[in-house]
Formats: sequence, structure tokens, C-alpha cells
Amino acid sequence: MEKLNIKTTRLNIRHLELSDLSDFHIYRSNPEITKYQGFEVMTTEDAKKFIQDNSKFSFGNPGEWVQYGIENSNTRKLIGDCAIKLDQHDTRIAEIGITISNLEQRKGFAKEALLGILTFLFDTKGIYRIVEIVDAENIASINLLKSTRFKQEGHFIENIFFKGKWGSELQFAMLKREWDERKQ
Repeated sequence: MEKLNIKTTRLNIRHLELSDLSDFHIYRSNPEITKYQGFEVMTTEDAKKFIQDNSKFSFGNPGEWVQYGIENSNTRKLIGDCAIKLDQHDTRIAEIGITISNLEQRKGFAKEALLGILTFLFDTKGIYRIVEIVDAENIASINLLKSTRFKQEGHFIENIFFKGKWGSELQFAMLKREWDERKQ
């Protein structure tokens, strides 16, 4: 099992642990955080089971989402989590997602985590293409992706029945060559 550990200036992106339960539950139980996410508000028991179940997964298995904790290096507190999935049919393609605690938003952590994940996937793992699918109403995530030079490739109109209503999604992606150009 490959233990992922990505370090940035202020963050440590690593496997979730049961010791993260309290911090994890704080934001995963907040309806504002779950509003655009594929998960519902979690009870403490739901959060514990999620962390336990996720511990069976490791980076690199095609088609398998793996959730990682985003830890503030200074406070050693969990401030969010992210997910990475390699495409089931072509492991040179990855899909990602990021959730930051409502208590830690607007501090640049999401962008720092995203850039750390992109560096890991493109520069360390040789990934060719990274995709992120976002709710069309999630303006903060859309702005984050645009600010890191992801390109919008698709707008799917009412393509998903989500939390009791039809929702629309945007697909963004970045290629390795675009990442390399961005760094120059």
C-alpha cells in the first residue's frame, strides 16, 4: 500500500486517520460544505466509518477514489480533504476533488492543496491529464480552477439528479503540457 504524503509550504496531504475524526466531522457535518458535494451531511458514526473504509484504499488502483486528509502543518489539525482517482481504463488520466473546512476557507489553502496535488500527479507520477467536475453553481470552485489555468471543456445541463433536484455540472481539465507551460 503506497502511503501518499504531499508537503507544501503550509500543508501536509496524507492518508486520513481515526485521530482526524473530530476535525473531519466538523466540516463534513456542515450543510454548507456538503451543498455541492457528492456526499450528504455526516454523523460522527458516518464519518468514522468513512475514515475506516477509506483506509483500505491506496493510490494507484484504477477506478478507485481515495480520500486524503489536508493537514495544516503548523497546527497539525485537519482542515479539509481531497480525493484522487485514476481512470479505470487509462491510468494516465486522473480525476480530483477538494473540500476545505468552512472554518479554513478564504485563506488560500484550497489553491495550495490543488497545486500540491497537481505537482504530485504531473511531475512525480507522470499523469497526462487531470479532470475535475464541479457543480455549475459552485462559484468558488470554478474560480479556483480558472485561477490555476484549468480549462472548461464541458457544460452538462441538468445531467445529474442531485440532492432532490436536477443539477448541472462543468468539466474542467488540464494537460501535462499546459502544466509545464504554466510553470515557465
